[in-house]
Amino acid sequence: MLYYFLYPLRDHSIFFNVFRYITFRSVGASITAFLVCLIFGPAFIRWLSGLCMIQTTKRDYAPQLDNLRKGKGTVPTMGGLIIITGILVASLMWGNLENRLFLLSMATLVWFGTIGFIDDFLKVRNKDSRGMRSRMKFFGQVAWGLALGWYLYRDVEFGGTLYVPFLKHTVFYLGLFYIPFVVLVITGSSNALNLTDGLDGLAIGCMIFAAGAFGVISYVSGHVYIAQYLQIPFFFEAGELAVFCSALVGAGVGFLWYNSYPATVFMGDTGSLSLGGALGAIAIFIKKELVLLIVGGIFAWEALSVILQVISFKTTGKRIFLMSPFHHHLQLKGWPESKVTIRLWIIAFILALIGLGTLKLR
Repeated sequence: MLYYFLYPLRDHSIFFNVFRYITFRSVGASITAFLVCLIFGPAFIRWLSGLCMIQTTKRDYAPQLDNLRKGKGTVPTMGGLIIITGILVASLMWGNLENRLFLLSMATLVWFGTIGFIDDFLKVRNKDSRGMRSRMKFFGQVAWGLALGWYLYRDVEFGGTLYVPFLKHTVFYLGLFYIPFVVLVITGSSNALNLTDGLDGLAIGCMIFAAGAFGVISYVSGHVYIAQYLQIPFFFEAGELAVFCSALVGAGVGFLWYNSYPATVFMGDTGSLSLGGALGAIAIFIKKELVLLIVGGIFAWEALSVILQVISFKTTGKRIFLMSPFHHHLQLKGWPESKVTIRLWIIAFILALIGLGTLKLR
């Protein structure tokens, strides 16, 4: 909104010309999202506690976790509402609302956040960690992926193409297979971040690094001269996604203030599904779907650890890890929760740098 109200005043004062620049608005969006989460976070937490939005920490299928999760039984969930609020407020204030990719990113955040909210609500109401039926949750994710994939497939700029990182001119045309590919990326990203959300601050910290990397990639992909210099595909509307990514970073840091160990609020599926879906959508919009496997490497590995564990147990009756996702394996090996979180943050930071390296190493 500030873009529409203040930028036209540039004719009266050169100062208002700064609202034209994506870099300036990205900084503003990040600071705004951070302040919204930081200032209103305590009120949100008290509200959630007053509504008894306490998710059961007991896992009948994993009694080993009970001792590790002592003291977390009074921490409210659905903290993702704080994150989503911060992102939306910042995006509406600083973003260009005529940019369709920007609007689709916000819509994806809200859609997946709604699915997560229903899941969290059912977990709390039924006092059951299973929550929403897996089929219904999966159907909601796939439905959005199909709609988004069909919309982008019919767009000339996207046209069902897949770019390969580290290679300059390697492009695959997926045709109609681009639609299920979009479904795979967006549902996979959403569920992978959801699986990572098992320790205080783990998922949100890794998300901050991934969103920051995608913010930089979005900006250069939407800047004709930088894109030409780096010899990467140029997408006219991609630059505005840097504002959205900056809002993700700011809201993530603001939420981490309360979610860091020991957490006073959990993001729940409301936060993890929405943030994962948003990251997947951004990767699709800037044609960096494969780079998402790098910058979101922690999320990918956590999901893969679950898949490998299930396959191994179903086929051989043996487990590869003490428990999956992988962060629980480290816990059961005796690593303190805070050490697991910080070391995975370090890896996430390195992976984000490698993801940025794909811009030049081609």
